[in-house]
Amino acid sequence: MLRRLVCIVEGHGEVESVPLLVRRVCKATNLVEPEIRKNDVIRRPRSQLIREGEIERAIDLAGRRVGSGGAILVLLDADDDLPCELAPKLLTRAQNVRPDCRVAVVLAMREYEGWFLAAARSLAGKAGIPTSASPPPNPQNIRDAKGLIGAWMGQYRPILQQPRLTALMDLDEARSAPSFDKLWREVNRILANE
Repeated sequence: MLRRLVCIVEGHGEVESVPLLVRRVCKATNLVEPEIRKNDVIRRPRSQLIREGEIERAIDLAGRRVGSGGAILVLLDADDDLPCELAPKLLTRAQNVRPDCRVAVVLAMREYEGWFLAAARSLAGKAGIPTSASPPPNPQNIRDAKGLIGAWMGQYRPILQQPRLTALMDLDEARSAPSFDKLWREVNRILANE
């Protein structure tokens, strides 16, 4: 059965990147790719989504789009919050709104771009990243991963380059970042045909 998925993201770059990433994870794990329609990515600023009542509004909208039994993936940057603390709180709030949908809330430790740092070996020599690029120690803990990617590339514009890097990065390398591994597991959980 083809499950429909709506994604809730914070950044302009994630609007294109997250559906691409979900499809790549599905292909790598032999899951049937979900149906993601053109308007099935809802973008809201993180600062808005974490406020009381706001993730609930976004989940309600997503739930009306996917219908009962559909799947909703919320992907945000953790920034300075601990994903293990904030994500469960947001998940509980989301599930209270749409208990009839499969919902996952994943927070990239610090930034989505930390996953590119974790997968730096696979990106070296591609998309303007120098061949000498390698993962820094604790890549997902770097506060300004965008800045480091920008230093490597000369300039980093997420809306243009985030989808390309998402398409190129090695997913197994990225899984060395615990928050990416969490995304991997959650995509499998909400899209499994059971």
